[in-house]
Amino acid sequence: MYDCKSKIATEFIDDEEILDTIAYAQKNKQNRELIDGLIERAKDCKGLTHREAAVLLECDLPDENEKMFQLAKEIKQKFYGNRIVMFAPLYLSNYCVNGCVYCPYHHKNKTISRKKLTQEEIAREVVALQDMGHKRLALETGEDPVNNPIEYVLESIKTIYGIKHKNGAIRRVNVNIAATTVENYRKLKEAGIGTYILFQETYNKKSYEELHPTGPKHDYAYHTEAMDRAMEGGIDDVGIGVLFGLNMYRYDFIGLLMHAEHLEAAMGVGPHTISVPRIRPADDIDPKNFTNAISDDIFAKIVAVLRIAVPYTGMIVSTRESKKTRERVLELGISQISGGSSTSVGGYVEPEAEDDNSAQFEVNDKRTLDEIVNWLLGLGFIPSFCTACYRAGRTGDRFMTLVKAGQIANCCHPNALMTLKEYLEDYASPDTKQKGEAMIAREIPNIPNEKIRSIAMEHLQELKEGKRDFRF
Repeated sequence: MYDCKSKIATEFIDDEEILDTIAYAQKNKQNRELIDGLIERAKDCKGLTHREAAVLLECDLPDENEKMFQLAKEIKQKFYGNRIVMFAPLYLSNYCVNGCVYCPYHHKNKTISRKKLTQEEIAREVVALQDMGHKRLALETGEDPVNNPIEYVLESIKTIYGIKHKNGAIRRVNVNIAATTVENYRKLKEAGIGTYILFQETYNKKSYEELHPTGPKHDYAYHTEAMDRAMEGGIDDVGIGVLFGLNMYRYDFIGLLMHAEHLEAAMGVGPHTISVPRIRPADDIDPKNFTNAISDDIFAKIVAVLRIAVPYTGMIVSTRESKKTRERVLELGISQISGGSSTSVGGYVEPEAEDDNSAQFEVNDKRTLDEIVNWLLGLGFIPSFCTACYRAGRTGDRFMTLVKAGQIANCCHPNALMTLKEYLEDYASPDTKQKGEAMIAREIPNIPNEKIRSIAMEHLQELKEGKRDFRF
């Protein structure tokens, strides 16, 4: 029985409700009156239910689809402006006890190089990331209680936050590790993490169990209920996502929104971010073995309808996607991207040899961080290295309240410009610096509050003079 407030996975992600929703959406995919009404109501930026969003996703009327894309662009601009937050993944270890059939970390894989970074190696990786200009990391590990216990993750976080190199500093560490206990989530909170990220992979219980035949990840309920435990452990910001291509995309799209609705109903605040990765080649994994791959057009529409359905939630696309694909979805709803990424364990200090591969997946966008910053500036976006909300305690419902009230721009816009200025002063190539300075000059007048605008201008001058780390 479907119950979005229930703490039981099979009740807040109810199979019958999803199948009924798919049938309803297919029945109404050309119901112009219904679709027009949903698009019109979505303009109030209060979102849509999973069933309403499913109708928009299924719609095959070209003119209505064009209206959706336009609305997604308008909502993205309203809440996130032209800011794009930058981050990089840092893979600590690829030891794993699970048997996930889509991931090369699976324990039966004998061809991948198994690696685990020491604290000294982590320090070197962090310095390399700081030398690129990164301020925000997402930690990644396989699930292995012997090689990657929670104590190892906590020690690694402490190491990362403790490294100050030249003008570099990692100011926010997000963590993407396996589902764990309330006690361990509490420890992560105390260690100062930003967002706890965990992808569901697929919400279809039968498919999930087939895709995870062995290991602790086989437990669908324990995995699906992890975000509730994380929030019970005090973590304010959680990030969800599915791996599109494993299961039918309609099913997982609906499940993703049902999960968001559940967190809002049961925990008081929805997900801080939603990620939309697609399956990629990696070591012994061939995407051709998975028959549910989605086209670029469907991928773009998923991003657009998610932006309409959950207007306040950040959306992430990684270097799994190509430059062309990332460019297409940036204006439709994406607010965070990775750049200059390595998915190998220890891949930042020295690139791996081909016969020493430890990567979780092949990177599609292989440009350097500076090339991506330059590209974003050329497209009219502000590359932001901001971590201020996390550090100022604007997390969870406090962050969402500011977003919904339209006040976040008075923080985010100046913070984006000031962190961009830091990047330009310390790391940028001459062409990127020239483009960035022009962007800052254009965007300063767009800070809504006059007092904040004046203070931001003072800080920008101080940054030029060598001071660092200003924030609102």
